Amino acid sequence: MKAAILSIGEELTSGQCVDTNSAWLSQSLIALGLTVTRHLTVADDLEAIEAAFRESMVGTDLVIATGGLGPTPDDLTREALAKALGVTLEHSEVAEAQIRAFFERWGKRFRDSNLGQARMPLGCTVLENARGTAPGIYFDGPACRVFVLPGVPSEMKPMFERHVAPGLSGTGSVTISAAVRCFGLSEADLGDRLADMMVRTRNPLIGVTASGAILTVRAKATGCSGIEARRLIDADLDEIRTRIAERVFGSGADGLEDAVAKLLLESGQTLATAESCTGGLLAKRLTDVPGSSAFFLSGAISYANQAKVDLLGVPAGLIESEGAVSEAVARSMGVGCRSSARSDYALAITGIAGPDGGLSPEKPVGLVFIALATESGCDVRRCLFGDHLSRCEIRGRAVNVALDMLRLRLLRPAC
Repeated sequence: MKAAILSIGEELTSGQCVDTNSAWLSQSLIALGLTVTRHLTVADDLEAIEAAFRESMVGTDLVIATGGLGPTPDDLTREALAKALGVTLEHSEVAEAQIRAFFERWGKRFRDSNLGQARMPLGCTVLENARGTAPGIYFDGPACRVFVLPGVPSEMKPMFERHVAPGLSGTGSVTISAAVRCFGLSEADLGDRLADMMVRTRNPLIGVTASGAILTVRAKATGCSGIEARRLIDADLDEIRTRIAERVFGSGADGLEDAVAKLLLESGQTLATAESCTGGLLAKRLTDVPGSSAFFLSGAISYANQAKVDLLGVPAGLIESEGAVSEAVARSMGVGCRSSARSDYALAITGIAGPDGGLSPEKPVGLVFIALATESGCDVRRCLFGDHLSRCEIRGRAVNVALDMLRLRLLRPAC
């Protein structure tokens, strides 16, 4: 079966919002054995939406559209679908009852403007929306089925799982997707290691994406059954892990903080952090992980020089002689943090995140020192991320490097 995904909304075409619905729907449809042949995105324009529906229904078995089902004048999806199908819009008592029931359930006032959401193209079925006021629409055509769902992800996803997915299960072959994530390799290096596995005609199909120096190796396997597809993808993932070795830190959507948390929980050891240029981002990433209270003791944001002295015991003379952004100060921050927190490990970060503040050619924007303090000493890494990166990117990469330093240390505790 072939499927098309249509996303509707001015906020998408203008770039004000990122279309996450299409990515989620594609993954869900592929997992059910369908082939997604196209994504279309159109603004809140009646003629454009009508044309997109017509185009999407040509050569496909299924169309899923999201957005434009609200109660305001710019919500035109219902009318556009009716025009594309050559039918009229009619008031649906079923849809109205569902909308009124939603307002009553949440104790909210029903407005006459919401009645517009009860208008349905003739011959279409109302799909209940348990989380919002916009009912979905289903058209069962002779050549193509059309589902129209709300654009709000928290409403769209459960409606897909309830109304769309059950009718698609068991259609055709089975496709399974999976991913492994790695850090500390360039995209070119990773490509060289996996070149023979990335032939585009191969099953599983292997691809690589990069974000913030984290590389994600994606695998998609198709089989006559779920067991066959799983066997194919598991074999490839095992081979990928062998070739990349300890550079692999997780799977799926795992972050480096998840890998570090797992290792700390397994070892029963603790961690504290001291941050200057990252302003608490490292501590935030770590405490995003459920159960982090078992290993994370404290985080000091020593942004000002005096805070480094007062909170971490960094000698004022050291800052004056070496500068706040230096190997010596990073080491002193790490040692002081570990001592005051009485933790097994401490991570400390000091640097110049920009866009201004480059002190000299020797200390430009993008220079960051990262310290890892342990019982046996303190290692410091000098990182030059470059002034071509934004402030946000420099801070994010500094945190990733810090987490990876600790991850590798936990994997090799004797080092």
